[in-house]
Amino acid sequence: MHEWLWNMPNMLCSRWSHRIQDNMELKVRCVVLLAVALCSTLLLTTVHAHQEEEDEEPIMEMGGDMDAEDDMDEMSLGEGLDGDEEPEDTPPGPPPVPKVTYRAPEPQGEHFFAESFHRGTLDSWVQSKAKKQDIDEDIAKYDGKWSVEDMKDSKLPGDKGLVLKSRAKHHAISAQLLRPFIFDTKPLILQYEVNFQQGIDCGGAYVKLLSQTADLNLDEFVDKTPYTIMFGPDKCGEDYKLHFIFRHKNPKTGEYEEKHAKKPDADLRTYYTDKKTHLYTLVLNPDNSFEVLVDQTVVNSGSLLTDMTPPVNPSAEIEDPDDHKPEDWDERPKIQDPDAVKPEDWDEDAPQQVPDEDAVKPDGWLDDEPEYTSDPDAVKPEDWDEDMDGEWEAPQVPNALCETAPGCGAWQRPMIDNPNYKGKWKAPMIDNPNYQGVWKPRKISNPAFFEDLHPFRMTPFNAVGLELWSMSSDIFFDNFFITNERHTAERWANDGWGLKKAAEGAAEPGLVNQMMSAADERPWLWVVYVLTVALPVILLILFCCSGKKKVPAAADYKKTDEPQPDVKEEEEEKAEEDQVKEKSTSAEEDADLEDSPAEKDDEEDEDEEDGEEEEENNTAEKRQEDDTRRRSPRTTKVRKD
Repeated sequence: MHEWLWNMPNMLCSRWSHRIQDNMELKVRCVVLLAVALCSTLLLTTVHAHQEEEDEEPIMEMGGDMDAEDDMDEMSLGEGLDGDEEPEDTPPGPPPVPKVTYRAPEPQGEHFFAESFHRGTLDSWVQSKAKKQDIDEDIAKYDGKWSVEDMKDSKLPGDKGLVLKSRAKHHAISAQLLRPFIFDTKPLILQYEVNFQQGIDCGGAYVKLLSQTADLNLDEFVDKTPYTIMFGPDKCGEDYKLHFIFRHKNPKTGEYEEKHAKKPDADLRTYYTDKKTHLYTLVLNPDNSFEVLVDQTVVNSGSLLTDMTPPVNPSAEIEDPDDHKPEDWDERPKIQDPDAVKPEDWDEDAPQQVPDEDAVKPDGWLDDEPEYTSDPDAVKPEDWDEDMDGEWEAPQVPNALCETAPGCGAWQRPMIDNPNYKGKWKAPMIDNPNYQGVWKPRKISNPAFFEDLHPFRMTPFNAVGLELWSMSSDIFFDNFFITNERHTAERWANDGWGLKKAAEGAAEPGLVNQMMSAADERPWLWVVYVLTVALPVILLILFCCSGKKKVPAAADYKKTDEPQPDVKEEEEEKAEEDQVKEKSTSAEEDADLEDSPAEKDDEEDEDEEDGEEEEENNTAEKRQEDDTRRRSPRTTKVRKD
């Protein structure tokens, strides 16, 4: 009894240690799963907060100070409180969001033109008073209205710009540069901002750099006023364009010809439809290369020598305009075989289709019933005049008897393809023995040939102008800038357009809000969201928490009182399989060694010894099991005092 009580703690500890060992793997996996979920939540929260900080930092850095009027209001409110009176208690709340106002960029460095419209006037601009030539008088005037206004739906108060106000009218306005731009050894950088506040149906927002001429008059600015470069967006219907055109002077004739840049490979649709402010930039370099950028991203580039249409330099040779094709020139690669003869059995008059002689009229066909009959319910209109309208006849309706019958009227055999039809006979085609190829006029030297290796050296310009026709109104222009220094243009863009971009980005909803808004419009998206989130979690839980159960070893059972599984039966089955294999092997050896009885006797002696060893092993195992059961507290009887 005392021995049993002394061993009880050890047995209990071994039992609980076994259970803990079985469940340890499950608990570890669950803990790991919870840790992963917690880390993911913290990571998403950190990323979201970091994104909000990134969105707010550019606005605060670029926006400058708070609105001065707000500061003045706060000061006036503070001065209005008397010393004896205490301010009323206000409920605590979140701190007020600082009101960021737009600050127009200030030109720095070398520049030829800078206009941000921060003064709110058109003092430096000239509206055209001319009329367009070769057009109807009603629409010939440049009477479209211009105005300096704040941008609609702007995220930055105080952002003013030039606005095209009229629809379906001609607009023309221009301004002088600080000094003429001369194409020498420095590049040309032209940039400005455009916002299609109401979208754009058909119209342009391009700018013209007006050539420096003696007779340039901004009051008479029209479409035919000479310009050096035309650049900017243009759209009509589904044709989205981004123009870059320059007028090249022929060194021989002195005439000007427009050269158009190749069409950009990028998709320009978004810039016309998203109602956001976009920055358009043109860069011309002295090495004749050019770049077209939208929002500081290159959308088109190339060379003035090789990527313009028509090319700057004409071909060295041209086709002789006086050369004519000879009358006997044969350009036919194939001709009909003149020796071919139509076969005698060729029947050109055979019809393409003939009646089917095997067809039989269906049973129940109503030969005497017409397919349509007069409507018995029809009534002649009261205002029918037979003298004017003729004799009245009831309208025709389908015959009701024909609906249940195979057909009505005279039955005719259906038509089938004629197997003897061959059509009109034609002679087969053969190679033309007199074929001379496609005639082309001979080449001669181009009398107008020239080679201009420096098309960058264009005509100087001294004014910038907008000459537009648009079916849409409220086109917003801002921050025109012309310089010959790239870093100066980038600074101007970052101080103006960069601030607007940051404000628009901060005002855009986050990914979660966009998904919620989309689900509100399309409720079926909730199913997609649930499956997308729940399915991976369920699979992860099943993977982590449904591992295979560990089979305890025999040594573990000896330390506990739990019942043992029938492992012995499996061992006996394996032993029986081994005995079967040994018997088959011994049978083969007996067949081979029938003539050697001595060896056979030796094998029988060995089998008997193996059997005795197995019996001894089985007896030892049974003694061990009996000893274990005897020592177990379940088999021990309680002693009665």
